[in-house]
Amino acid sequence: MAKGNRVTIHLECTGCAKSGVPGVSRYTTQKNKRTTTDKLELRKYCRYERKTTVHKEIKS
Repeated sequence: MAKGNRVTIHLECTGCAKSGVPGVSRYTTQKNKRTTTDKLELRKYCRYERKTTVHKEIKS
């Protein structure tokens, strides 16, 4: 059954991409594409940097 406007997105750590830390922290979540048209940006825990960092939505 279809879920309507909800889509599955992936969040990637912005700090891991810029630094030389091996590995990249990623989370999977859902958003309503009709009400949230911009890319999602959340503060989540990065296990590679061992701190809370900004995670941005990436194209999957």
